[in-house]
Amino acid sequence: MVSDSIDSVAGDLISQIRSTSGLSQAELARRSGLQASVLSAYEHGRRQPSVAALARIARAAGLDLEISPLADADALKRSGEILVQVLDLADRMPSKLRGELLYPPLIQLAT
Repeated sequence: MVSDSIDSVAGDLISQIRSTSGLSQAELARRSGLQASVLSAYEHGRRQPSVAALARIARAAGLDLEISPLADADALKRSGEILVQVLDLADRMPSKLRGELLYPPLIQLAT
């Protein structure tokens, strides 16, 4: 379970990785090429790992780490409102059926 504190997100993620994989801290540290004390510091929030280190830890447990940006709820709502307005304007535009498009011949044959 990820807590609300931003400082503990990485530690909570590492705990979840260990729980999911069933690996001890020592084994996960060995597989990821980290010192056990460093992995422990990451997991307990005493140090913050880089995204690359988190990905390496996840890979060592046989998992993939995918990081995506968080969407701002207000910006997402506003984007939806703008899209609705654009689509409404498009529906109101007069439409005119086009005739068949005529293209000039690419080559002319001599007769």
